Amino acid sequence: MARTAKVRRATRETEIEVELNIDGTGAHEIQTSIPFLDHMLSQLARHGYFDLNIRAKGDIEIDYHHTVEDMGIALGDAFSQAMGDKKGIRRFAQASVPLNEALAHCVVDIAGRAFFVFNLDLPKSKIGQFDVELVPEFFQAFSANSGVTLHFNSEGWTNLHHIIEAMFKAFARALDQASTLDPRSSEVPSTKGQL
Repeated sequence: MARTAKVRRATRETEIEVELNIDGTGAHEIQTSIPFLDHMLSQLARHGYFDLNIRAKGDIEIDYHHTVEDMGIALGDAFSQAMGDKKGIRRFAQASVPLNEALAHCVVDIAGRAFFVFNLDLPKSKIGQFDVELVPEFFQAFSANSGVTLHFNSEGWTNLHHIIEAMFKAFARALDQASTLDPRSSEVPSTKGQL
């Protein structure tokens, strides 16, 4: 059974289309009109081995907030749909990824219970035209709409680009591992019998 999804989200502020294949090779085509977001979503696809096609238009003349948050919503919806009944998945995973001086830790639980913990104190700053405060907004929206418990931590960093890119790569690796099918079981990984 293919673990794929197509999601279209259209509001007065954004129009987003997402095609996701969880069991992909990392192939991706991403156009959000926000270059830094495109770069981070490319990291997610490549390092999570998710095939990902994204087209997004938003009211970026106002700012990037609506597009970034709605991107998290649409991608979370796609991931939830593609996961299906979650039978046979590993469910839990964690990854630590360095990028030069920055080290990001991501822990996920594909439990059907959205919870988001972000233990990084990112400054109110910009990378190019991208507002750094939108990074946790994206991950919060993904968590809320995918039903994934998501924790981020870091032991340290000095370069904002490095820590954010390391976070997306760690997120990709952890999500890939947690969503991988475990050959030892075809059951839902819960004593409750469902997630």
